[in-house]
Amino acid sequence: MDIDPEIARTLGFPKLKYAHVERERRWLCARLPDSPVVSADAITDLYVEGSRLRLREARPLDGGPVMRRLGRKGDLDAAHRLITSIYLSEGEFALLARLPGRRIEKVRHRLAPIEGRTFGVDVFAGALAGLVLSEREFESDEEMAACPHPPFALREVTQDPRYAGGWLAAHGLPPEEGAM
Repeated sequence: MDIDPEIARTLGFPKLKYAHVERERRWLCARLPDSPVVSADAITDLYVEGSRLRLREARPLDGGPVMRRLGRKGDLDAAHRLITSIYLSEGEFALLARLPGRRIEKVRHRLAPIEGRTFGVDVFAGALAGLVLSEREFESDEEMAACPHPPFALREVTQDPRYAGGWLAAHGLPPEEGAM
């Protein structure tokens, strides 16, 4: 995907060399599929109030090293965004975790390949309990377009902004999902 430099500037990314294009599709699921799980992380995201910043802590359930990072995203469209990340020490993370914002908690399960493709499945907790979303990132637009609907998913929600992390943090479950 060619990025228009003016659009990047309006999203707050004046130097594209520091940004990565994230290509992602999302699907709503009824539950965690009955597929082997390769790994899982307990994730807490803080969506910093008044910004495009997200502070993430991912704790591997197998006891591996904790990943802490500050990310900044700017949506080009529903499936493409510019993103930058800074990896943080525990002390830096603790300092930034005091910023005002809204938190989301979930467990991300990385599934063994299904039909040659790997998917992550997020099982949400807290106010979003009952929500299960799958996602997959892609290296190219062609790869993204060629990916079929995963067999375990109910429907694709990539184009529905109510299933993006920032929206979920600010507004909670979309109304029709509240009975899940």
